[in-house]
Amino acid sequence: MSKTSTGTTGDQPANIVGDTSTEAGPDTAIESNTEPAKLSRDDAFEMLSNRRRRYALQFLSDTTGPTSLSDLAEQVAAWENETSLDSISASERKTVYTSLQQFHLPKMADAGVIEFDRRAGDVRLTESANDLDIYLELVDRYEIPWSLYYLGFSAVGSILTSLAYAGVQPFTAVPFVGWAVFLIAVFTVSSASHYLLSRRMRLSSNTVPPEVDDA
Repeated sequence: MSKTSTGTTGDQPANIVGDTSTEAGPDTAIESNTEPAKLSRDDAFEMLSNRRRRYALQFLSDTTGPTSLSDLAEQVAAWENETSLDSISASERKTVYTSLQQFHLPKMADAGVIEFDRRAGDVRLTESANDLDIYLELVDRYEIPWSLYYLGFSAVGSILTSLAYAGVQPFTAVPFVGWAVFLIAVFTVSSASHYLLSRRMRLSSNTVPPEVDDA
C-alpha cells in the first residue's frame, strides 16, 4: 500500500487521510504515513489489553499484505464465538465488523501498528507492530505468573539446600550434592517450559490466538 501525503491540518491526527470534511463518514481513510516509531510500553499494553484487538493482530500477523476488513471481522467473530467461519451468524459478524471499523482499527492506526484504509476497506500491519510480537504474559485464573514461580522456587531451593548442608533431619537423607542436582534439573525444565510457552505466545508463531488454541 503506497503511502500518500495527507495534507491535514488542525487537530486531525497525522494518520488520517482521504476525506477531510468536518463530518467523518464511511469514506474516511486511516493510514500510517510516518516513519515507524517504537511503541511505548503504555501503547503496547493498550493495544494488547483488549481481546478483539489481540485477535485482529493475530490474524493480520499471519496475512501477507493488506487484507479486507470483511475477512478480518469474519475471522475475529469466529474466534470470539469459538466456531467456524461457516457457522457464525450475520449479527455476530456485523457486531465485530462495526466495532473494528468504528473503534478498534482507528485506535490501532492512531498508535501506528496498522494501516487502515476505510474507503477501500483494507487493513495491514506496519513495521511498528513488530514491537507487539511477544504477547504480554497471560495468566489464567488458576495459574501464577512466572516471576512469582521463580521467586518461590528460589526460596524453597535455598531452604532445602541450607537444611541439608546444616545436617538437619530428614533432609540429610539426600546428600547436599543430590539436592543441588535435583534443583538444577527442575530449574532447567522450568526454564525450557517458560521459553517454549513464551515462543508460543508470539503473535507471529501461531495461526490462531493462544487463547483460542487453549479453549
